[in-house]
Amino acid sequence: MPGGVEAALRAWSLVDLARRPAEKVRGHKGLWALSLMTVNSVGVLPLVYLTRGRRR
Repeated sequence: MPGGVEAALRAWSLVDLARRPAEKVRGHKGLWALSLMTVNSVGVLPLVYLTRGRRR
C-alpha cells in the first residue's frame, strides 16, 4: 500500500476516533489511538478500526 494512502487512512481513523463518543467505539479509545499512532501496520490497523472498531 503506498505511503500516502496509508497516511490518509491513519489520519481519517484518528480524526474519526477523536470525534466519536467513547460509547460508539469498541474497546478503549486510548488504546486505539496509541495503536494507530505507533504500530506500523501497512494500513491494516486503520482498516480494522474503520470496519470493526466503530459502533453504529
